[in-house]
Amino acid sequence: MDTKQWMSVTLFIATALMLFISFLSYRKRHLPVAKTMIFIMLAAACYAFGYAFEVLSGSLKEVKLSLQIEYLGIPFVTTLWLFQVIQFTGTASRYRKQLALALFLIPITVFVLHATNEWHHLVYKRYVLNVESSIPLYTTVKGPWYEVHTIYNYSALLYGMLLFIPMYWKALPIVRKQIVVLLLGAIAPMLFNMFFWFGVTVDLTPFGFAVSGVAYVWGILRFNLLRLTPLAYAKVFETIRDGVILFDYEDQIISYNRAAEKVFPELGLTKRYPADMAMVLSASPALIQHIRAAGDGDERFPFHRMYANRTRHYSCSLSLIYESSTVLIGKILMFNDITQMKESEDRLRENARQLSDLNAFKDKLFTVVAHDIRDPIALLVSLTELLGDELTASDFEHAELVRELKGQVQSTFHLVENLLDWYRSQEGKVVFRPLGWNLQQVVRQALLLAGTKAGMKQIRLTEHIDEKLGVRADKEMLDLILRNLLSNAIKFTGIGGKIEIEARLEGKMVIVSVSDNGVGIDEQTMELLLKEEPFLKVMVNGGDSGDTRFGLALTREFVRIHGGSLWFESQPGIGTTFSFSLPATAGWVDAFDDGGLEEDGYESDYGG
Repeated sequence: MDTKQWMSVTLFIATALMLFISFLSYRKRHLPVAKTMIFIMLAAACYAFGYAFEVLSGSLKEVKLSLQIEYLGIPFVTTLWLFQVIQFTGTASRYRKQLALALFLIPITVFVLHATNEWHHLVYKRYVLNVESSIPLYTTVKGPWYEVHTIYNYSALLYGMLLFIPMYWKALPIVRKQIVVLLLGAIAPMLFNMFFWFGVTVDLTPFGFAVSGVAYVWGILRFNLLRLTPLAYAKVFETIRDGVILFDYEDQIISYNRAAEKVFPELGLTKRYPADMAMVLSASPALIQHIRAAGDGDERFPFHRMYANRTRHYSCSLSLIYESSTVLIGKILMFNDITQMKESEDRLRENARQLSDLNAFKDKLFTVVAHDIRDPIALLVSLTELLGDELTASDFEHAELVRELKGQVQSTFHLVENLLDWYRSQEGKVVFRPLGWNLQQVVRQALLLAGTKAGMKQIRLTEHIDEKLGVRADKEMLDLILRNLLSNAIKFTGIGGKIEIEARLEGKMVIVSVSDNGVGIDEQTMELLLKEEPFLKVMVNGGDSGDTRFGLALTREFVRIHGGSLWFESQPGIGTTFSFSLPATAGWVDAFDDGGLEEDGYESDYGG
């Protein structure tokens, strides 16, 4: 076999190898990278096939025909390789179509110029018979566009290699191997082409494509070169602590991280990847069904399994990986361990059940207080009052002790009443029904009830309220407000003191003031009202002021229910003024605005 024959046979073998790679790529044509690989190998096959015929040619006509076959691939091989690198690295993904048009402008021009070279000779100026050797039969004198194409090819190869450098250092080991395969596929033809620089007249470039073909077959079969681009790997493994499993578009497991292996130890037992998902995850059929039934968007679903005698709970996120926004190239499954959260939820649910039981017990306790404690204390108050009156009349020597006993019993009764009123308000058992009321009549009724107690200390009760002034309030709540304020004023006002109730209209609110000339508010009660402590904290200090503080706190809450506010002014030894605001009845506001009512300084006295 002479030189021509073995060269042509080698080139035909290289052509067959590249067609085989095209077939392998066609099977993965779902992926853009695989589509580009088809065109690269077809272009290289045309180059090698045409050059085989050029080697066997016996005339200039046959040489030119062979060159026409070769130039079906020569202008496009390098550009297609660069475009594949751009796809592989994800460069300029938004402008991929515009970039493709720009890249193929020169190759298409070279193809057209070679097809019409006989008219202008811009690619080959002339063909010279090779008298020194039969290979090649003719040498060519290159034209200007041949030089342009050569510079363009080397520039494209250099740029593609530069794109790979930063990606190589950041990539996973399997991706690095894929990059090496792609680089070898480009460098081999380039090295063979560089023999022209050393005076070799035979074009050895097609033999470089034979080396590229072997490298590509190795990469496809060994490193899954066409299954998934590194874009997916970069998206999955960048600083992810959750478990991650990566699938290709055929739902085969491509890769996973260490956290995923903790979730599925069977991942580490599988020796070769890609692996069949149904076999690796066979213990979790529900999970397999979720993965296969994935829709167009991201999907979240719960997942749990037993591990180390403990049920582990996970929140799973299944995302689809697209290239060029439309082509599905794989799936990402992420596992977020929420076991502690689930266990905390169970504990909170148990705590909620216990709190519900405690609340039920509290309701029963207050029911007992309402029915079994309040009534006996009320009876005890009546008995001590009768006993005190009889002992005072008979000048009993221990009458002072009985009066002290009566005061303590009454204080306890008031505290129990306030506590029950507050409980009913918190449970929603106190219904708020605001109506229009004549304020003077309501105040006089409260003064009558407090008159007996005030008379015992010779305290003068006075009210200065216009007889036509009205408020919009809940009658029961308003009675409780006045009762508490009057009771506190009487308690802290000395013998022979005085208590005054006044009211005035300010805008759409009525300001009611209860003033006394008693000892003033103690520091603890004052601090409590200023800080607005919760109701139950007022009882912790105990002492004589416990029921007072609780009553004031309850009064403040009922005033707020009406949309008003409670405030006070107090000076030790001089007295205290409590004021609160209530909405005025609309009719009274209009009457005052029109000048139809005037304050007449009406005054009534009750008690001492």
